[in-house]
Amino acid sequence: MKLTCVIGATGIAIALASTTVSAHGPGETVNPVFERAIPNIPGKTLTALEVTYAPGGKSPSHFHPKSAFIYAHVLSGAIRSQVGDEPAKVYQAGEGWYENPGSHHKISENASATEPAKLLAVFVGDPGETLVTPEHK
Repeated sequence: MKLTCVIGATGIAIALASTTVSAHGPGETVNPVFERAIPNIPGKTLTALEVTYAPGGKSPSHFHPKSAFIYAHVLSGAIRSQVGDEPAKVYQAGEGWYENPGSHHKISENASATEPAKLLAVFVGDPGETLVTPEHK
């Protein structure tokens, strides 16, 4: 498996095989965990990313591709999340949420200013697409 990391002035871009994730959040680290074509769903790939937030860390408001269904599971700590027009909610370790294709993920951040937090984001989508596109205001 090929892993490429590029660090630029505006943030970090991580490519796992041919899938790209852009992360610009302060106190946010994204590590690829798994990527594989789904054999019984032609043209779809399962990609898993581990997102770690330092205390007070967060991701910028962003969009996901129109082809990608996402499930996020909190591994440790507490994560505040808001997807679309739903109210923001804090998820504790062991809890999770899903995001429909093309979702606008308005808030994704560590709910704590003193403890780190970690989540696993699992994407089912088209191979080679950018999984996270920051919102340009």
